[in-house]
Amino acid sequence: MIRHIVFFSARRKEDVEAVRTGLQALGNIPHSSLFEVTLNTKVDPLSEEIDVVVYAEFADAAALAAYKAHPLYAQTTSKVKPLRELRYSADVVTGS
Repeated sequence: MIRHIVFFSARRKEDVEAVRTGLQALGNIPHSSLFEVTLNTKVDPLSEEIDVVVYAEFADAAALAAYKAHPLYAQTTSKVKPLRELRYSADVVTGS
């Protein structure tokens, strides 16, 4: 299984909700077994710059690649990219 975790910060604070709702469209793409978009609670002061987190689980690398190749992925990226400042991504392979 691959855990796909992406962290975003909005360019402007008033765009945080637009980033979150824009990224939620990615949940309509098949291939993930779990998909969530959440606001960062910012409980940890060292993560203050991160506003939105995408968390998804994929059975394997082929499923993740199919997700990223889906037309909705490119559409969503083109809408959200101008609103974001930072984007950090991590793909973690797990045994479960």
